[in-house]
Amino acid sequence: MLRLYNPIKNPMRFIIKGNKPLKGDVTISGSKNAALPIIAATLLSDQEFVLSNVPDILDIRSMLEIMKHIGSQFHFTDNVLTIQTKTIRTTQIPLDLVKKMRASILLIGPLLARAGQIEIGFPGGCVLGKRPIDTHLDALRTLGVSVREEGDTIFLEANNLLPAKVVLKEISVTATENILMLAAGIDGETEIRLAAQEPHVQDLCRFLISSGIFLRGEGTHVITVKGGTVIRGIQHRIVSDYLEAGTMAIAAAATGGDVTIRDVQIHDLDALWQKLEESGVILDFMEEAVRVRGVKRIEPVAKLDTGIFPKFPSDLQAPFMVFMTQAHGVSKVFETLFEGRLNYLFELEKMGARFEFLNPHQAIIIGPTPLKGTPIASCDIRAGAGMIVAALMAKGITEISSINYIDRGYERLDEKLRGLGASIIRCQTEEDMQQEQRSISHLDTKSGVLEPSVSVKL
Repeated sequence: MLRLYNPIKNPMRFIIKGNKPLKGDVTISGSKNAALPIIAATLLSDQEFVLSNVPDILDIRSMLEIMKHIGSQFHFTDNVLTIQTKTIRTTQIPLDLVKKMRASILLIGPLLARAGQIEIGFPGGCVLGKRPIDTHLDALRTLGVSVREEGDTIFLEANNLLPAKVVLKEISVTATENILMLAAGIDGETEIRLAAQEPHVQDLCRFLISSGIFLRGEGTHVITVKGGTVIRGIQHRIVSDYLEAGTMAIAAAATGGDVTIRDVQIHDLDALWQKLEESGVILDFMEEAVRVRGVKRIEPVAKLDTGIFPKFPSDLQAPFMVFMTQAHGVSKVFETLFEGRLNYLFELEKMGARFEFLNPHQAIIIGPTPLKGTPIASCDIRAGAGMIVAALMAKGITEISSINYIDRGYERLDEKLRGLGASIIRCQTEEDMQQEQRSISHLDTKSGVLEPSVSVKL
């Protein structure tokens, strides 16, 4: 089970000795982005729900802390979450809880449907630039929700909910999920247009259907929900995390490894497979598994444009462009979704990477450039995964700080990488880091955690 740490009280670091090919088998964990809205959706009913394959990561723990505040009772062990909210104790969500994670916004839909109101602060938890929630609020107003903003707090009331055709201002995953959950509690048929198609949105749809909601159009941009029926408690297995699968595939290719990745929904990553094959990587597809084999000469990709599903995921852009530092030529990236998502390039530059920053959304990577180990930081969840890929490729030892971002999104990532032969450990305190820098002599390979007063040898 994942060892969870408070990033403030425990300034954790990863220490990685790179330049070793990853080899072996790895099984992908459940999707964080599917588990979070489904946990929120359990608020729609007073029944008990049993969710399996729930990743034990910081964002899930943060969401459960909020659910407990609302009135939920739960038991979470071995990736199985049993949860029930017999009574909504409060609809006021404290700002300190909301600020931990952007996904707290997913509480709006189910609480409006069940309790008719919610008071919540503007969500936080990321550093990817301003991400306004106008799309959510406009869609909620269409369904009869009144919205009032005061400073950092939003007050929402659902006194006159009516089904309607909702056209989202943009194709937003969390807005789609919020409207899906609210529509499940409205008597009548609601149509959501420009809905998101991501695998985690589809998993929420499957959960709602199994719990008794009539729903059609999942996996398309038009979803119809007929709500107002009794929502029953069910058992549901969270879909595997296609973003973790993609990260592992890139890491295998980047290290020249040979890795079989299991519990993968293959077609969810068609855009990634196409780019990996363009770079020369050898892929062997099986039923819910893929074998990834790296090659000696990596070819550049002419252009990588991120986009909404099923286009290339923005969340895999950083790991893939780290990989492109070893390609024989120039690769161009166009990050279409988020400002700030290319900031990891400045960390990569410390390791020797060459790039040209064209604007906040575009850059070119110039390769091949050998990477060297050095202290770097994780800028966000997915950039953190990119920094791990860079460290695995680099010669020498890399120290990665701010790994609380990585722990928010990936379950036991360091453990899984060690299972593939990577030399990666955690350092628990600043004192440990200082001692490691003085003397590299010992590694607790069983736990992968650098114990107090012990230095490390990789």
